[in-house]
Amino acid sequence: MKCISVYTDNFELFSDVFEKVIEIELQENDERELEGVTVSDSGEVPKHYLERMSVKPEVVVMKDRSKGITILQHGKVFEILIPSEADEVESASL
Repeated sequence: MKCISVYTDNFELFSDVFEKVIEIELQENDERELEGVTVSDSGEVPKHYLERMSVKPEVVVMKDRSKGITILQHGKVFEILIPSEADEVESASL
C-alpha cells in the first residue's frame, strides 16, 4: 500500500485538502505544501502495518470505501493508505 502523510491535527483542514492530496503525483519521499499543510509520500507500507496500527487506542481508522482508501489519524498526522495494484489483485483472488 502506498502511504501519503498529511501533517495536521485539524480534521476540517484535512478534509479540505484530501481530494487534492490523492490526485497529486508524489514521488517516493517527495514532500509538498498544500494550503499550508505539508504532504509527504512515505512510500510503500506492508499490509500488516494497517493491522498493527488499527488496534492502537490512539489511532482513528477511517475508510473511503468508494476509493478503497484507508485513513489513519494519530497525533498530528493523517496517513492515507492507497492500495497498490498488487494489493488489489491479491484481494480479488481471496
